[in-house]
Amino acid sequence: MEIQDQTEIARQLAWLRREHRELDAEIERCAANNEDELLVKRMKKRKLWLKDCITRLESALIPDEPA
Repeated sequence: MEIQDQTEIARQLAWLRREHRELDAEIERCAANNEDELLVKRMKKRKLWLKDCITRLESALIPDEPA
């Protein structure tokens, strides 16, 4: 993998992690205020999707080693 690709992946990871943290805080705020349950469910689903994206990108940064 080229350094430029690794830099781009690292940039995307930072953005996804930030969005994940912000969404987590928003979910906690909404849940504490007993706001719309459907909205909270949608935010949780998006949070899981973000976590999946983060995991995939982290895996892309790990070099493949021959067996």
